[in-house]
Amino acid sequence: MWAYKILDKKYKILYIVPMKTVIFMGDSLERLREFPEATRQNAGRQLLRVQHGLDPEDWKPMKTVGAGVREVRIHIGGAFRVFYVTNIGNAVYVLHAFLKKTQTTSQKDIALGRQRFKQIGAD
Repeated sequence: MWAYKILDKKYKILYIVPMKTVIFMGDSLERLREFPEATRQNAGRQLLRVQHGLDPEDWKPMKTVGAGVREVRIHIGGAFRVFYVTNIGNAVYVLHAFLKKTQTTSQKDIALGRQRFKQIGAD
């Protein structure tokens, strides 16, 4: 699948970029489907942005999970998170999706993200 990016807003020059495939690791897709509808739709829009080579609207690096891993932050009806990585092949690997229940990310969620990161052959 292909996507279009505006190269220069002043002149509206477009160029075609290949859209990355999304690969859901473990139960991340099932977990994402358990999000409330508005949250799930927002997560889908953010992952679509990533597929097109753009940054999500609200994200932060998750170096504790692995090099290049990012966390999409969604604040609709709670604090929902999606760990993903894009610097391996031509894909977006969704490592983990969850509801954050405390101020800090739980060690269980970090460990699960790290385990799935290692499964795709990353260190």
